[in-house]
Amino acid sequence: MAGAVEYQRALNAVKLERVFAKPFVGSLHGHSDGLTCMAKSPFRLNCLVSGASDGEIRVWDVAQKAMVRQLLGHSGAVAGVCVAPHGDACVSAGADSTVRLWRIQEEETDIGGKQQQPQQVYEGQHAFRGVDHHYQKELFVTAGPSVQVWDHNRSEPVSSFTWGSDSVTSVRCNPAEVEVLATSGSDRSVCLYDLRMGTPTRKLVMMNKTNAICWNPREPLNFTIANEDCNLYSYDMRKLDMAKCVHEDFVSAVMDVDFSPTGQEFVAGSYDRTVRIFPHTSGHSREVYHTKRMQRVFCVKFSNDGGYVLSGSEDMNVRIWKAHASQQLGTMLPRERQKAAYSQALVGRYRHLSEVKRIERHRHVPKPVVKAHRTRRDMLDSEARRKRQRQAHATPGTLATPPARKAKIVNVLE
Repeated sequence: MAGAVEYQRALNAVKLERVFAKPFVGSLHGHSDGLTCMAKSPFRLNCLVSGASDGEIRVWDVAQKAMVRQLLGHSGAVAGVCVAPHGDACVSAGADSTVRLWRIQEEETDIGGKQQQPQQVYEGQHAFRGVDHHYQKELFVTAGPSVQVWDHNRSEPVSSFTWGSDSVTSVRCNPAEVEVLATSGSDRSVCLYDLRMGTPTRKLVMMNKTNAICWNPREPLNFTIANEDCNLYSYDMRKLDMAKCVHEDFVSAVMDVDFSPTGQEFVAGSYDRTVRIFPHTSGHSREVYHTKRMQRVFCVKFSNDGGYVLSGSEDMNVRIWKAHASQQLGTMLPRERQKAAYSQALVGRYRHLSEVKRIERHRHVPKPVVKAHRTRRDMLDSEARRKRQRQAHATPGTLATPPARKAKIVNVLE
């Protein structure tokens, strides 16, 4: 009898969770062109920096939903932006072959957006595709025809790396193993570099191009890549010949990925106009966010407290979402917190039952995404059927079917 009562409470709790699932919090508007990149300050929860295709960079107060600084200087699209670990400097790289260093105050109090010029400009030979900052030193790394390491106080790069790629499209420094960085290239490669050795260490070649990389902040050896084949892949840098997990559900190229501060989940944005949140060990997303007006998503970020997700799209808006769609905003009373924890525990206990599972997993998605998902499923089923037929008519043992975690890997180079 007690089990039946608990099951009914769990069923009611999961229904109420879907009823109160209102993830959209607000938007930051004001850009005059589509967003290309975003960065968050490691010291301030309310600070966000966004760059657009017209060269404009804005510093936002997320809590006030207002712009506090306008950084002008780039004559082309802003390819990447990052905030220094001490929080008072911002580095941006653009298609105009320049990298610019900006000073941002630790506490912005004036709302309205004063215009600001860069403190220093670094001239490059070619257009840049991305930038990221070292987590301890006054160094930043740029992606372009090669990987270049720059010092704040020098006008020329202090070191440069190349490994057979026409162009490096993105770069990310490791937040824990600070001397290690990962890059993705236009030749479908993912390369690992060690700044202490001054040389590349390992290279992974996949069947499709990688658009973005993000390191797990709690597991320093693991990283996740966003790929053009609609999937994300999690790897251990010590064992690149097999992915730890393949994350599915998108129906178009995945453009960006960012981990939660807990390292237990990450957010990804796609060309199919949706934002999804994945547990880091699950192959499928737990949440999908979309709006009628949101266009292709090019950049996503988790807030530093793990409670919110921010997405930037080509419709010139930064959108703020709750990380948990049904989470109550504002101050909760102790009995309200106790009730929410009890309901969550009940849902977790009965999650395996069909009715609870069906309600918990159900999500509304736009019709174009549903149609694209059906088309993609038909294509994958057809390809699997052809593989089975070829294997059935071949000599036993001549055709090996690699697992899904290995199927997209072409080669691993040391």
